[in-house]
Amino acid sequence: MKRNINLISRQMAAQRKRLLLLAVLSLALGAAIVTQAALLAEAVQSIFVQEASLSSVVKLLLLLLAIMAARTLLSYGNGRIGLQIAASAKTDMRANVLRNLVHASMHASMRGQTGGKVSIALDAVDEADSYFSHYLPRMIESAIIPILILTATFALHANSGFILLFTAPFIPIFMILVGLKTKVKSEEKFAQLAEFSGTFLDSLQGMVTLKLFGRARRQQKEIERSSLSYMESTMDILRIAFTNTFMLESIVMLSMGIIALELAIQLLVFHSLSFHTAFFVLLLAPEFYNLLKNAGTAFHGGRTSMGAIRKIEELLAETEQAIGMRDEDEGADSPHGAQEPEPGKPARSGTAPISLPPSLQLDQVRFRHRPDSFELATGSIAIGQGQNIALVGKSGSGKTTLLHLMAGLLKPASGEIRVNGIPLSDYDEEAWFDSISYITQHPYIFAGTLAENIAIGARRDVSREEMEQAAAEAGLAPFAAQLEEGYDTFVGDGGRGLSGGEKQRLALARAFLKRPAVILFDEPTVGLDLHTERILQKSIASLAKTATMVTVAHRLYTIQHADRILFMDDGVLIDSGSHDELLERVPSYAEMVRLQRMGGLA
Repeated sequence: MKRNINLISRQMAAQRKRLLLLAVLSLALGAAIVTQAALLAEAVQSIFVQEASLSSVVKLLLLLLAIMAARTLLSYGNGRIGLQIAASAKTDMRANVLRNLVHASMHASMRGQTGGKVSIALDAVDEADSYFSHYLPRMIESAIIPILILTATFALHANSGFILLFTAPFIPIFMILVGLKTKVKSEEKFAQLAEFSGTFLDSLQGMVTLKLFGRARRQQKEIERSSLSYMESTMDILRIAFTNTFMLESIVMLSMGIIALELAIQLLVFHSLSFHTAFFVLLLAPEFYNLLKNAGTAFHGGRTSMGAIRKIEELLAETEQAIGMRDEDEGADSPHGAQEPEPGKPARSGTAPISLPPSLQLDQVRFRHRPDSFELATGSIAIGQGQNIALVGKSGSGKTTLLHLMAGLLKPASGEIRVNGIPLSDYDEEAWFDSISYITQHPYIFAGTLAENIAIGARRDVSREEMEQAAAEAGLAPFAAQLEEGYDTFVGDGGRGLSGGEKQRLALARAFLKRPAVILFDEPTVGLDLHTERILQKSIASLAKTATMVTVAHRLYTIQHADRILFMDDGVLIDSGSHDELLERVPSYAEMVRLQRMGGLA
């Protein structure tokens, strides 16, 4: 498994040059602040104490103006570099999240809510901005500039230097205490945001179903509850922020008052201090505390961002673990991390798809969705090369789960699935998925043209002629001919809606482009009229000539034409054989067939 490197450390390593430039600019900014205070004190001393003429201090005022301009430019430069670091870090983090989601195994990709992942890729990454754009520059400034100010103050007036030195730690101590609380609250906030995003996206996707079953208002209340939880988490952070600001201001005001009182006593009572020195120190003290105060405010923002970064790290760690486990399997026996395949064993990463219809073997495969659900147990199943298998049983008997196991979408708790005698886990995931087509009852149609949706099925760039040929073989050509823009008609989200039969034919067209070695159907003709079903069955039969096919079937037409039937009940493979054999041996199968004939589904 790959070692999960701390995300912030990774970003800091990538931004080393900019961080060094930040340190240099902060050093120059500190020098500008001290110089500005010195020139301002000198100007006030000359004009108001020594009553020098304006013409005699023009050069001094011009130099002061230049230093002030330089200070402004240096502050602007620090801010710009912080924004550049944040932009680069956000781009890199978002790219890492998307790359890991793309390269993670199918099992890892299917875990969790889509809305939660979207929230992390968008909201959490954006929330991390303040750590790099604000917190980091302020921390570097507070590590350099206060030391310069403290050094200058000690050189001028040791008493004031000691006051600065002894009061300054109260600010970082308070920052740490508040920051720890903020980090916890921030993590709670992003957990609430992920829950809210997931609930909201689920509700949008299932809005029609919710309305049809009268659950829209109840779901609205659930969204409202999730939204209020997120609002409360946000308000908790704001309460901490306001408390933080009040306490920092109180500490700064108290410390400034002590310094001002000490300077006044030295200047007016003991006459041991010149006006120039007292005023110089009085100018430096607010700069010193303001830097620490700004660092405290930035620290609060940084702790908030840390909660977001923590969520990103968790998602990256989760996906990197899945990728790392796969990479370890691929290179476990190779000194260079690339294992040569043994004779008769499939090559791993980058291997071409399986070209011949393979045989499939399920050896004592067991799987359970939840501890309280029934356990799927297959016993021993052998599916020959190029066979057409029908998987039948009552609803909830585990047919779709078994299909998911064969497809590699789920991993068995025990037992083994073999392809051509080799464990499915030994195949490269990408190569295996390139070799199969899995057509569900409701194929997903992407927002785009009909042609683009068909071309998704190919592993390569395909010509227009190839795409149209695949559509014709799937029986989709007559439908496309009726459209005003033909294959260039927009379908899917925001486009033209497709009927169930049209979606199935589009999915078959993808399969005809792909020419898979294994075809898995999950009741592809359920709910279709007989005419549409016969068209699809003809296309399926043509596609199955060069593939091993397993179909979750419900119509007798499909079942009777299968080479072999697997009959399941409550997750257990009861028996297998031809239609006539099962009628004789399995009473529950015979009863299922009788009920279908009575219902007119034959």
